[in-house]
Amino acid sequence: MALTARINLLSSSTLRSRSSSTPSNAVLTVSSPISSFSVFSSLTSLFTAPRLPPRTSHFPSIKASSSSSSSTTVAEPEGIKINSIPTKPIEGQKTGTSGLRKKVKVFTEENYLANWIQALFNSLPPEDYNNGLLVLGGDGRYFNREAAQIIIKIAAGNGARKILVGKEGIMSTPAVSAVIRNRKANGGFIMSASHNPGGPEYDWGIKFNYRSGQPAPESITDKIYGNTLSINEINMADIPDVDLSRLGVTKYGNFCVEVIDPVSDYLELLESVFDFQLIRSLLSRSDFRFTFDAMHAVTGAYAKPIFVDKLGAGPDSILNGVPLEDFGHGHPDPNLTYAKDLVNIMYGGNAPDFGAASDGDGDRNMILGSGFFVTPSDSVAVIAANAQEAIPYFRNGPKGLARSMPTSGALDRVADKLKLPFFEVPTGWKFFGNLMDAGKLSICGEESFGTGSDHIREKDGIWAVLAWLSIIAYQNKDKKPGEQLVSVSDVVKEHWATYGRNFFSRYDYEECESESANKMMEYLRDLVSKSKPGEKYGSYVLQVADDFMYVDPIDGTILSKQGIRFVFTDGSRIIYRLSGTGSAGATVRVYIEQFETDVSKLDADAQTALKPLIDLALSVSKLKDFTGREKPTVIT
Repeated sequence: MALTARINLLSSSTLRSRSSSTPSNAVLTVSSPISSFSVFSSLTSLFTAPRLPPRTSHFPSIKASSSSSSSTTVAEPEGIKINSIPTKPIEGQKTGTSGLRKKVKVFTEENYLANWIQALFNSLPPEDYNNGLLVLGGDGRYFNREAAQIIIKIAAGNGARKILVGKEGIMSTPAVSAVIRNRKANGGFIMSASHNPGGPEYDWGIKFNYRSGQPAPESITDKIYGNTLSINEINMADIPDVDLSRLGVTKYGNFCVEVIDPVSDYLELLESVFDFQLIRSLLSRSDFRFTFDAMHAVTGAYAKPIFVDKLGAGPDSILNGVPLEDFGHGHPDPNLTYAKDLVNIMYGGNAPDFGAASDGDGDRNMILGSGFFVTPSDSVAVIAANAQEAIPYFRNGPKGLARSMPTSGALDRVADKLKLPFFEVPTGWKFFGNLMDAGKLSICGEESFGTGSDHIREKDGIWAVLAWLSIIAYQNKDKKPGEQLVSVSDVVKEHWATYGRNFFSRYDYEECESESANKMMEYLRDLVSKSKPGEKYGSYVLQVADDFMYVDPIDGTILSKQGIRFVFTDGSRIIYRLSGTGSAGATVRVYIEQFETDVSKLDADAQTALKPLIDLALSVSKLKDFTGREKPTVIT
């Protein structure tokens, strides 16, 4: 990733700074409306980054729709003027599996973001925000600074009492969930397009997490979409832009904004989950080398305070640790294709013992040993199998285990052996949240590099890294200097010897033409409807073919068309689904899995072991015929 990438800062002759004499933790009280100003400064206390030249133009402000009259004042509660700004519906604001994601140029169109934020408030019960506490954070990508000001003003305009914002708008997705839970907030906004690229020409996203820190349920996101189709006004407080570069409280009448350290709440929680002294004993060993790649994304703000300052890793163990608005021109997705900096190191000569990476907003992870890749499906299974002895939070054992439907069955086998409740859910972390809130689930994961537990209600990249470090540290706690250490590959291979191996791979075909991708899925649904158990697919015998449907065991919600499955009698599976996390076109995902217990075959290369099933998957779907794609964009 290029290190010359720079942070873009809004510049205008109209910008005005707060007086330099104002203390960094000051409380500023504004008793009447004053002219709007914007303050954006570098994240000097979190990281140091070079800057791009000033932006040449402002993003569109919130404006009355051209077909409507100008805004009107609807209330002045304790000195704050609330303007009702006429607007009109904008097409394409359907929320996906993890929020609304589009290109930056779409979100910067007049009222695009404001409409969605107002539609959200229109969708929530008034008691969820009136005089309530909200949280706001993001991954630091381009447009977050401007978006934060819009969100703050609409929150104030709809009656929120207080909003907590990470310094400079920075806060990882797991940290937002942690802050919501720790501060007992009503909910929170996350400004991120997760693992998608950032910058003026790329992606931006927004989602809302509810009061227990989990992504908003389908019942809320469906209402948001419905309200975007009928919205006619935006309630916006006429208050200045907030200086997000300074910790402290700023008050505007009965509304206030508190800029908080984005790391402290989250770090405090992690210290209650893990044995930091145990991990420190590993990272401080002279015969153990650790590397973490933040991919120029949000975990760059967390890596030094956690891994270096708290756990004793060397400063040079952090790669790409400066968060940048365009992620250093990189694609902040921690997989073997996009995390090439780390992969090259871990598969090169004299590789470190342990390598890990996280994504744009800090909720995904990749784990590597020296010359060894841990699949996400294996990762969650290994964590679950070792959690009780290695992680204090699970000293009484996990309550239950769960995975997303496309994730391999490795976790199922752990649940069966440990006699734990087990759940298979659709893709999307929100489905784990209900189970956690009901006390039925402790550890869960998705094959899309998401792993987590009920310490929060989001997947958590740094949590997964610490879980793995805990397991390695526990396995080596009695090893003396000079003795051979138990490695990442040793842990995984021991797991395979105990539980068998689920060979697994995912083929991603990104930004396919949506119509052709949907035609392929309809073709497969028709094929499923005609399929019968016992039919031969090459050398495989069909056990069941279906379009996965989920009935939530907690609230009874029914979701259909969650992925087309072909399950064979030997336990092999082929799954097809369209991803809801992209910002353009359609991403076709094909999942291939084969279970193996023959110890002589457990070390085989996954792509080699799976080749017959991969060929079958491409043939059955006629993927090339429908999409025109010869090869996948990403193979994991």
